[in-house]
Amino acid sequence: MKIAIITGASSGIGKSYVNQLVASKENFDAIWVVARRIERLEELRSLSDKIVPIRCDLGNGIEEITNRLISEKPTVDLLVNCAGMGRKGKIADRSVLDITDTIDLNCTALSALTREAIPFMSKGSRILNVGSTAAFLPQPGFAVYAASKAYVVSFTRALASELKSKGIKVTVACPGPIETEFNGLATDGKSAEFTGFRKLVAADSDKFAQASLKASSKGKVFYVYGFSQKCLHVFSKIVPTGLILSLLYK
Repeated sequence: MKIAIITGASSGIGKSYVNQLVASKENFDAIWVVARRIERLEELRSLSDKIVPIRCDLGNGIEEITNRLISEKPTVDLLVNCAGMGRKGKIADRSVLDITDTIDLNCTALSALTREAIPFMSKGSRILNVGSTAAFLPQPGFAVYAASKAYVVSFTRALASELKSKGIKVTVACPGPIETEFNGLATDGKSAEFTGFRKLVAADSDKFAQASLKASSKGKVFYVYGFSQKCLHVFSKIVPTGLILSLLYK
């Protein structure tokens, strides 16, 4: 049985990945969709009879998925680590739980699930980790999220080298702002939409999902989505970080 696993599948980018896989010609026997909100996952069944909802709060552990892998022994043809979170605000103004929850989901769960899925992969299998262009620079006011995505980029690049000999493709896809529920949650409901420059460059989640899946199938290790974000990546490489921070965060 060849399967795809998508975390964070109940909304936003994760749901866009589900839509793209259902519409694609990729031959999966089942698509495991993972999230906390089981009612939203159940709604995805209407898209395809291949959808298998799995309720799991990844920040508290991945046992539900691990146990299914062990009992059903599928071939994991594609793993999309899309689940993520962030909380805006200065470190001193956020709770310890906000900080640890972000790290547990964005870093620990992603790494642990990847580790558990690898033994069930074979030549041609793919891992697609959703990063962020926030990884390119430290972000005062969004420090933990940016740092966690920098971890995802570094982890993915190292993993790609480790698994190259096995024929397993590993990709980290880095988008900029994308119109989803994310911003509303990150600001504790204060701002559901992006403002200023971020609003001008905000991308569509379906288009990002489609483009990043294509990059994954081509075996790209590091993929930056969107012209403005590619410019940001180059800018972050050639201008000293300290200078950027002094100009943007006074």
